[in-house]
Amino acid sequence: MSLPSEGEGAKLRDKEELNRKIKEQKVIVDELSNLKKNRKVYRQQPNSNIFFLADRTQTLSECKNILDELNKAHQEIENSEKTKIKK
Repeated sequence: MSLPSEGEGAKLRDKEELNRKIKEQKVIVDELSNLKKNRKVYRQQPNSNIFFLADRTQTLSECKNILDELNKAHQEIENSEKTKIKK
């Protein structure tokens, strides 16, 4: 059994972090999708403990877009790994 090189270890950590973010985003999208129409949604300001009222449908749309981008990045990593295996 060989140990992963420094570059491979970093890629593995990046992939694990990406998988964690995808799972987290899926939960957010699911929670927003299942909210009743009259429920209020608040968004946290970056680097702050302040929350502001946000539009539920707009927030859901933005979260779906983020999930799509994360899935696309994950697919690119998978494709690059498959290409390396074929070589």
